[in-house]
Amino acid sequence: MPPSAPTPPATCTAVIGLQWGDEGKGKAVDLLAAEHDAVVRYNGGANAGHSVVVGGTRYSLHLVPSGILYPGKLAVIGNGVVVDPEKLIQEIDGLTQKGVDASGLVVSSRAHVVAPYHKAEDELREELLKSAAEAGDGETQELGTTRRGIGPAYADKVQRATAVRMGDLLKPAVLRERVALACVFKNSALAGLASRAGRPFTPFDPGPLADAMLGWGERLRPRIQDTAYLLHDLLAQNKRILFEGANATLLDVDHGTYPYVTSSSCAALGIGPGTGISERRLGRVLGVMKAYTTRVGRGPMPTELTDDTAHRIRERGREYGTTTGRPRRVGWVDLVAVRYAAMLNGITGIVLTMLDVLDGLPTLRACTAYRVNGAETGRYLPDAHDLAGAEPVFTDFNGFSADLSAMRSRADLPDAARRYLDFVEEYVGVPIQLVGVGPGREQTIHS
Repeated sequence: MPPSAPTPPATCTAVIGLQWGDEGKGKAVDLLAAEHDAVVRYNGGANAGHSVVVGGTRYSLHLVPSGILYPGKLAVIGNGVVVDPEKLIQEIDGLTQKGVDASGLVVSSRAHVVAPYHKAEDELREELLKSAAEAGDGETQELGTTRRGIGPAYADKVQRATAVRMGDLLKPAVLRERVALACVFKNSALAGLASRAGRPFTPFDPGPLADAMLGWGERLRPRIQDTAYLLHDLLAQNKRILFEGANATLLDVDHGTYPYVTSSSCAALGIGPGTGISERRLGRVLGVMKAYTTRVGRGPMPTELTDDTAHRIRERGREYGTTTGRPRRVGWVDLVAVRYAAMLNGITGIVLTMLDVLDGLPTLRACTAYRVNGAETGRYLPDAHDLAGAEPVFTDFNGFSADLSAMRSRADLPDAARRYLDFVEEYVGVPIQLVGVGPGREQTIHS
């Protein structure tokens, strides 16, 4: 028997959202980028939205990894991402105009392309679901997607015949053939969807569409590479890689509140297929959670608030979607969900953000169990229908009143805030390593 290959050193880090997104992953990645050589996105598309504040300037990132804001770092969009080339170019240009050096950005040649017909399909599907819901068609509801074409692009990736990859944008003959075939399928399907939705539809012309896509390819040509080899070459040189997840675990297509989920693997489980790098290279997996809970779009949320407390948290936390601008739903922290997400990801540490937003509330609440059909359970219910019937069981804490923004040590925090953090650690079973007390890069407690 030949000797087994040695286990590679676990020198990489992953940053994963533990709730329904918008937890502050961008800030966490920005903080950790200094100790890594490359930052890699492995899932999602332009539906993701990461906000990072550096030097008082707020940056909203959708496709570009948050590590781009740290000078000298390689930023990689992996093969598991679906890329809207037009939006990516706009994002690069916007960063450049703000003085950000985007020369280190690289895109996988195997990442699939979000084309205009994907966005049209996403829009029409949501309109049909919305119409069906308004007509009282059973439990039908729109999924609440961002309408950025992400789901249809992932569907084409699996169906294969009409899919376009970033590398195809550099091959005119191949691209024209695939776009022509895609338009045959898409125009027929979209005409039917538009008719059902009572919307006008203009068929996509494959010639001009392919011309536009080839133009995007030329703009991005220097950046399109085989990133699997690129990343393995970095590891062979003992370089450290930081993996950045988009969306979050409770939106994972396999492990989230299906069907109100995104279309990709958001958990750390998606890193391997999304980049070509084995999870054995992960030495640290940090899970990011807010001190409360938010959600955008449809789907059950057991701890949701609709009162003045929700409004106060939403305004103080600027809880409006980075991608859509939609107000986020707000609720108390759901520790049952966080513990479930921590289990799936095998997290080694927690990054807790937005603690400062809770300042001034007389009482804080944390969901520590669900009541389902009269019985209590500490297990999360990753099915939308089941979770919708769960009643939260709360543990209450005294609130705190103090300006946390200048605090840099856990010992500086008010007693009530420390007790809240201690309880989160004990319940989830993972230490809190970073605490966000403001939007700025420097407004962080290292504990």
